Amino acid sequence: MSTPRKVITKDKVGILVLALILYDTLSATKKRFEPIRQGEVRMFVCGPTVYDSTHLGHARTFIVYDVLARYLRSKGFKVFFVMNLTDIEDKIFEKAKREKTSYQEIAQRYTEEFKEALRELNVETVSLLARASDYLDTAVSQISRMLSNGSGYIVEGNVYFDTSTFPEYGKLSHQSPLEIMLRRIEPSPEKKNQADFFLWRRIDEHPSWDSPFGKGRPGWHIEDTAISISNLGQRYDIHGGGLELVFPHHEAEIAQAEVLTGAKPFVNYWIHTGLLKVKGRKMSKSLGNYILVKDLLKKYDANTIRILCLSTHYRKDINFSERALAKASNQRNEIAKALIVLQKRARGSKSYLEKVLNIEKKFYRFMDNDLDAPKAIFSLLTLVCARF
Repeated sequence: MSTPRKVITKDKVGILVLALILYDTLSATKKRFEPIRQGEVRMFVCGPTVYDSTHLGHARTFIVYDVLARYLRSKGFKVFFVMNLTDIEDKIFEKAKREKTSYQEIAQRYTEEFKEALRELNVETVSLLARASDYLDTAVSQISRMLSNGSGYIVEGNVYFDTSTFPEYGKLSHQSPLEIMLRRIEPSPEKKNQADFFLWRRIDEHPSWDSPFGKGRPGWHIEDTAISISNLGQRYDIHGGGLELVFPHHEAEIAQAEVLTGAKPFVNYWIHTGLLKVKGRKMSKSLGNYILVKDLLKKYDANTIRILCLSTHYRKDINFSERALAKASNQRNEIAKALIVLQKRARGSKSYLEKVLNIEKKFYRFMDNDLDAPKAIFSLLTLVCARF
């Protein structure tokens, strides 16, 4: 990994700090953050599939991007933060059948619950929650254009993206064509290449939608491309999500967008969060090892949960435990005490203020170094034990 150039700037209180450096998955390096448009940041983060309640694994991801957006704003950037909501998906349709209700009712129920979880966790920087169902026409238009330019093809009513038309497929996940072939995503004998992925699936049963290529449903990847390009343009600054989305989801998004627009790079910084695990296994609904945010909030406040999610660097996996949660609760209390002390001594001696500013300087340096929140939190904790 190459070492980024150290760039010194002054923050709002005149403290010399490093310019913000972020790790980019595509280049596999830390890069100085420079937005496409001066003073403005456009960011897209993959949101949930709204078929069930929000669990702590989801919360960790969204808290991280909320902190990133807050930090960018603290540096004077105007941030437009778009998050998608997947409300067209088989899990939603299956749940609706089991509960003998409409898929719209299921999607609406869990959309509202997700919004409430964001509010209670103080995730307040999202500018737009965009439903996939509102962008169906855009997705169909994009698929039609890919069929026209030869990057898509139809077999038996299914529309696939032809990965052979995009030689860079695999560049985000750093995989060779052979490695991708061995992954066998959506295997089917009708595809030209086993790496090809759905743009549109032929589905005759309800719910399905009419299109120029027949009745069906959009592929997962094209939903996000429709939302992001519509709201952020052909190129934007940051795309985020969990590490598990790098391949095939984000890889497919790059291929679709760059083939559609010809603009490269589609995104300047690909930022991914590690997993939240329980006893070494990914927290997920399929494994049944998840902890719902609404249940956790009955015992702990939002700041405790936020500190827990930030206590490990965002690119690393977190192993959840009650012990870790208790530690986060203690840290939350200690930081609250430190703030009270600061307020009481705000007009203290020059020596006191210099020491506080030195701690603040360290905080910014840690955050500027790829959002190193664990070290930044530790610097705040030193306020508690400092003897000055």
